[in-house]
Formats: sequence, C-alpha cells, structure tokens
Amino acid sequence: MKKFLKRFRRKKSKSKADKQGTAATAPLLDEAQVWDFVGSQRGAKFNHLVAASALDLGQRRENNEDALLCLSGVLDTTSNSQPLGIYIVADGMGGHRNGEIASETAVRTVGNHLISKLYKPLFGPEPRPTNESLREIMESAVDQAHKAVRKAAPGGGCTLTAALVVGTQLVIAHLGDSRAYAITRDGRIEALTKDHSLVKRLQEMGQLTGEEAATHPQKSVLYRALGQGDTAQADIFNSSLPNPGFLLICSDGLWGVVNEDDIQRIVNATSSPFLACHHLVEAANAAGGPDNISVVLVRLVN
Repeated sequence: MKKFLKRFRRKKSKSKADKQGTAATAPLLDEAQVWDFVGSQRGAKFNHLVAASALDLGQRRENNEDALLCLSGVLDTTSNSQPLGIYIVADGMGGHRNGEIASETAVRTVGNHLISKLYKPLFGPEPRPTNESLREIMESAVDQAHKAVRKAAPGGGCTLTAALVVGTQLVIAHLGDSRAYAITRDGRIEALTKDHSLVKRLQEMGQLTGEEAATHPQKSVLYRALGQGDTAQADIFNSSLPNPGFLLICSDGLWGVVNEDDIQRIVNATSSPFLACHHLVEAANAAGGPDNISVVLVRLVN
C-alpha cells in the first residue's frame, strides 16, 4: 500500500500560493489506478462482484440483434457477505426483427425469473433457504425463456449464455455460440462453454481444423438455440469464478474476430472491467466489426 501511495503523493510546492496557504489540487487517479489500489488492499473487507458491460452495433450491421443483462448486488452484514450476480448475453437470429425481439425477450425472461426466485430469499427481511437448487432455478429460467421466445418471435431464436453467481457459487446456462470464458491474472484463458454450431461439431469429428472453421461459410449455423424446437436443450453446469481473475461472457461479434490470446491480454492489461470492455469492443471493430458485439466482464474483489 505504501509503495502504491508513494507514486501519487502530492509533492510540496514552493509557489507563493502555497506559502500563503492556498490549497493545491491533488492529481486525480484514473480508473485503472483506482482498481489497482483496490486490488492491493488485501487486509480490507472487500467481497463484491465488480462487473461491466458493452454492447456495440459493429461496423457492418444496420440493426442490433444482441441483448445483455449485467446485474450485481451484495448484502454485507457483520456476520456474512453475500454477493449476487446475474450476467446474460443473447445473440438473436431470424430476420425481420425476430432476432432482436428474441434476444431481448430471452434476457428479460431469464433475468426476471432469477431475480424473483432469489431476491427475497437472499436479501429479504426474513432470509430463508430456497426449495430448489441454483441449477434447478436456472433450468426453469431457461425453459420459461424458451417458451417466451417462441411466442414473441415465431420462427426466430437466439443464443443464450447466462451466469448466476451466488456467494462463491457459479451456475452457467448455455445454448448456441455465445461464449463464457475464465481469464486468470497469470494470462490463461479457458472457454467454459462449448459452441452448439455445425463447424464446432465438424471440428470435434476431425473433419475441420480450427483455421478452416474460422472461415467456413456455414460457421454461423447452429444446431441448438433458444426458441428453436419444442424444448430448450441447454448445457447447465456448475463452475468456479476465477479468483483472482475474470469471467467473460461475449457474443461471436467479439470472439469471432479477436483471438483468445489477444482477448486475455486486453482484459489483463487493466484491473478495471469498465476499461477492458471498452478496449475489447475497440479491438473487434478494428478487426472489421462484422457483427454486433456484446461483452460482459465480471471480477470478484475480496
């Protein structure tokens, strides 16, 4: 802490104004410096989810078919600290506005269901255990969203990658080819989700290389999506929140044009999720921005 503060300690001025007792203006810390300072306070009581998001049209699209939700909260008491986070990215498909309707409907429905199931039991005046596991709550949220999308956007659909964080527990629901990544501070990046796409299946069967998949004309064809088919077939699983590190959720408008090594370098270049989201969008647009870009970045500060 002392080493950090030394860099920003105001030097004494020998100006006439100082001699007369006029207050000098202290230099402001930029956002990255603030978060570096927060991360250095190991003895302080921090147990919060710090999250940021960005949604951009991209360079070649005339409308936005992505939607996201980024919601964080915490209940701190003398005996307990209970963070709650809901983070969702959906990428619509279907044309004729059905894509954007589908993604917005999915995000709103999943978010509303999770909040209604968890807010009162966790944060209400009489906290109580829920009758369902977090995984069961996520499953019912996805089922509701699937039905809502089929009704609101007939023929349309969307990807869905949703993360629910309660305390140290992380549950992820996934359909399609948006992705969730774990990014550690030592420079590692790991995809937590598996794309439900034709080219990914061909890769798994050994019929395509990664380089061939990246330029394949059918790389956007999905075999699973929310709102498609009679039932949702989501991957729902428990994972762990990288600590220290970041949880990244993004649409293919980011990972499809910025490689994973560059993504982790951009994220780790600053402790601030807000700046990192901005720089990720910049990188996607610099690479041509062929699609809408959605980014949600989450950091646990403790």
